[in-house]
Amino acid sequence: MNAADLRNLALGLPEAEEKFHFGKADFRVKDRIFATLPSEETAVVKLTPEEQQMVVASEPAVFAPVKGGCGRKGWTQVRLSQADQATLESALQMAWRNAAPAGLKTRLER
Repeated sequence: MNAADLRNLALGLPEAEEKFHFGKADFRVKDRIFATLPSEETAVVKLTPEEQQMVVASEPAVFAPVKGGCGRKGWTQVRLSQADQATLESALQMAWRNAAPAGLKTRLER
Protein backbone atom coordinates (compact mmCIF):
# COMPACT_ATOMS: atom_id res chain seq x y z
CA MET A 1 0.00 0.00 0.00
CA ASN A 2 1.07 3.63 -0.36
CA ALA A 3 -0.01 7.15 0.59
CA ALA A 4 -2.51 7.38 -2.28
CA ASP A 5 -4.11 4.11 -1.19
CA LEU A 6 -4.39 5.34 2.38
CA ARG A 7 -5.94 8.61 1.21
CA ASN A 8 -8.55 6.77 -0.92
CA LEU A 9 -9.45 4.33 1.85
CA ALA A 10 -9.64 7.03 4.54
CA LEU A 11 -11.80 9.33 2.43
CA GLY A 12 -14.11 6.42 1.65
CA LEU A 13 -15.20 6.25 5.29
CA PRO A 14 -18.45 8.01 6.26
CA GLU A 15 -18.15 11.80 6.52
CA ALA A 16 -14.35 11.66 6.36
CA GLU A 17 -12.45 14.67 5.11
CA GLU A 18 -8.84 15.59 4.56
CA LYS A 19 -7.31 18.57 6.33
CA PHE A 20 -3.85 19.44 7.60
CA HIS A 21 -2.25 19.17 11.03
CA PHE A 22 1.18 20.77 11.53
CA GLY A 23 1.61 20.92 7.75
CA LYS A 24 0.87 17.20 7.24
CA ALA A 25 -2.28 15.63 5.79
CA ASP A 26 -4.76 14.29 8.30
CA PHE A 27 -8.12 12.60 8.02
CA ARG A 28 -11.04 13.59 10.20
CA VAL A 29 -14.60 12.70 10.99
CA LYS A 30 -16.62 15.61 12.41
CA ASP A 31 -13.32 17.50 12.86
CA ARG A 32 -11.81 14.70 14.97
CA ILE A 33 -8.56 13.27 13.64
CA PHE A 34 -8.51 9.51 13.09
CA ALA A 35 -5.39 9.23 10.90
CA THR A 36 -2.45 11.31 9.73
CA LEU A 37 -0.01 10.99 6.87
CA PRO A 38 3.30 12.33 8.19
CA SER A 39 5.24 10.96 5.18
CA GLU A 40 4.68 9.08 1.96
CA GLU A 41 5.83 5.86 3.65
CA THR A 42 4.13 6.13 7.02
CA ALA A 43 0.65 6.74 8.39
CA VAL A 44 -0.51 7.13 11.99
CA VAL A 45 -3.90 5.86 13.18
CA LYS A 46 -5.85 6.51 16.37
CA LEU A 47 -6.34 3.16 18.10
CA THR A 48 -7.13 2.34 21.69
CA PRO A 49 -4.16 1.01 23.69
CA GLU A 50 -5.76 -2.45 23.57
CA GLU A 51 -6.25 -2.31 19.79
CA GLN A 52 -2.67 -1.09 19.42
CA GLN A 53 -1.35 -3.97 21.48
CA MET A 54 -3.33 -6.44 19.35
CA VAL A 55 -2.19 -5.11 15.95
CA VAL A 56 1.46 -4.70 16.99
CA ALA A 57 1.52 -8.28 18.30
CA SER A 58 -0.14 -9.71 15.18
CA GLU A 59 1.62 -7.59 12.52
CA PRO A 60 4.92 -6.22 13.94
CA ALA A 61 6.29 -5.51 10.47
CA VAL A 62 3.32 -3.20 9.78
CA PHE A 63 2.49 -1.55 13.12
CA ALA A 64 4.48 0.14 15.88
CA PRO A 65 3.44 2.46 18.71
CA VAL A 66 4.24 6.13 18.11
CA LYS A 67 7.07 7.19 20.41
CA GLY A 68 6.20 9.03 23.61
CA GLY A 69 2.92 9.89 25.24
CA CYS A 70 0.84 9.74 22.08
CA GLY A 71 1.91 6.15 21.56
CA ARG A 72 0.89 5.23 25.09
CA LYS A 73 -2.57 6.62 24.28
CA GLY A 74 -2.88 4.28 21.28
CA TRP A 75 -1.57 6.34 18.37
CA THR A 76 0.01 3.76 16.10
CA GLN A 77 2.41 4.04 13.18
CA VAL A 78 1.62 2.07 10.01
CA ARG A 79 4.40 1.16 7.56
CA LEU A 80 2.37 1.48 4.38
CA SER A 81 4.64 -0.62 2.16
CA GLN A 82 4.29 -3.54 4.57
CA ALA A 83 0.47 -3.36 4.84
CA ASP A 84 -1.98 -5.14 2.58
CA GLN A 85 -5.36 -3.62 1.74
CA ALA A 86 -7.37 -5.62 4.27
CA THR A 87 -4.98 -4.74 7.10
CA LEU A 88 -4.97 -1.04 6.24
CA GLU A 89 -8.77 -0.95 5.84
CA SER A 90 -9.22 -2.62 9.22
CA ALA A 91 -6.86 -0.20 10.97
CA LEU A 92 -8.58 2.81 9.40
CA GLN A 93 -12.03 1.52 10.34
CA MET A 94 -10.96 1.03 13.95
CA ALA A 95 -9.42 4.51 14.00
CA TRP A 96 -12.54 6.04 12.44
CA ARG A 97 -14.76 4.39 15.07
CA ASN A 98 -12.48 5.70 17.83
CA ALA A 99 -12.81 9.27 16.57
CA ALA A 100 -16.42 9.39 15.33
CA PRO A 101 -19.01 10.93 17.64
CA ALA A 102 -21.41 8.45 19.22
CA GLY A 103 -24.40 9.95 17.41
CA LEU A 104 -22.85 9.38 14.00
CA LYS A 105 -21.90 5.79 14.81
CA THR A 106 -25.42 5.09 16.12
CA ARG A 107 -27.04 6.67 13.05
CA LEU A 108 -24.89 4.58 10.71
CA GLU A 109 -25.62 1.34 12.58
CA ARG A 110 -29.35 1.75 11.92
